Amino acid sequence: MMQTLTGPCFVISLTVFVVGMLVRAVWYVRGLDWRLERVAYAYHKDRSIPGALVSIGKWLVPGGTQGWRTQPVAAIAFFLLHFGAVLIPLFLLGHTVLLEHHLGISLPALPQGLADLLCIASITGLILIGVRRFTSPVLQQLNTRQDWFVLVLTFLPFFTGFMARLDIGAYDTWMLLHVLTGELFLVLAPFTKLAHIVLFFMSRAQLGMDFAIKRGGDSRGGAYPW
Repeated sequence: MMQTLTGPCFVISLTVFVVGMLVRAVWYVRGLDWRLERVAYAYHKDRSIPGALVSIGKWLVPGGTQGWRTQPVAAIAFFLLHFGAVLIPLFLLGHTVLLEHHLGISLPALPQGLADLLCIASITGLILIGVRRFTSPVLQQLNTRQDWFVLVLTFLPFFTGFMARLDIGAYDTWMLLHVLTGELFLVLAPFTKLAHIVLFFMSRAQLGMDFAIKRGGDSRGGAYPW
């Protein structure tokens, strides 16, 4: 069963993830209408491209935006989660072996100690996000069942993988659950709010272009309101 999961099932789930994310990105771009948005994206490339890069860059830096500074708990949870969520899937030793075997992509592996710290940081970030959703009246109103499902779906691969790493019993079971939940994450990501893995960059770029072209961001030297 493990050979099947780490063989054809892994290839299928990774294909669904990559193709699905590409489709979501294409749909996003095709959905832009300069007449509706009143932003001539293609006609002001000297402003739109720098504006997009500034918008993305500022939101990728802790404290780089007013939004992060006014919500420190959310910012801490976000970055704790995403440091591990980006680095571990690509650079954990077991994952690099699979990528090289099936795709011929050779990536450097994280030191195991660093990978452990990143995993703990991601789990901590997810717990903080969950606590914040429980304690914030505004988020209690806004969050749906899908939001909680996505949170659990993100939590399970980290938790099961870390339990397997601890090797305190039932290693094979934890590893099996880790692979299953990881591949479930890949398959469902394009069809849920996990599509923000790609759409985050698309929406931030769009807003950056909007403010650079139409709302005075360029004339203020990139002084965007976020």
